Order: sequence, then C-alpha cells, then structure tokens
Amino acid sequence: MPDIFPATVYLLCFATSAACAWLLGRSYHRSGARLLLWSALCFTFLAANNLVVVLDLLVIPDLDLRLVRHGLAFAGVATLLFGFIWDLEEE
Repeated sequence: MPDIFPATVYLLCFATSAACAWLLGRSYHRSGARLLLWSALCFTFLAANNLVVVLDLLVIPDLDLRLVRHGLAFAGVATLLFGFIWDLEEE
C-alpha cells in the first residue's frame, strides 16, 4: 500500500504544473502580458520535467533519465530568467 503514495505525489505534481502552464497560457492569450508567456513556458518545461519523473521512477525504472529531467528543469528556469531579462531591457 505505501508504494502508491510516491506515484500519487508524482502525478499530482505533474497535474499541478500542467494546470499552471495552461492557466498562464490562457491568461497570456487574453491579456498579452509577456511575463505570463514566459511563466507559461517555464511551467510547460516543469510539467514535462514532472512527466519524465513519472516515466523515470515509475514506468521504466531501469532507464536513467536523470539528465533529461535536469535538462528540462534547467530549460524552465532559464526560460523564465531570459523572459525577465528580455522584458527588463525593453522598458
């Protein structure tokens, strides 16, 4: 029974970050505020990261996807940082 808890947490993390990405993208589409775009892209990468965590730890535990997970997390943070810097320079 305790083996279901990590799976539940991983799937809830994926669902939450995917929902955040979708809501931020929808808000960007309505308002056009570019900070929402960068945030939506960041959460998209983080949702992909969480999906790879599910794949890595639950579906195919024999395959080490640690590098892919770290790459997606880095891409998300780098995208948000790039968006902050880009919007700061255009003001």
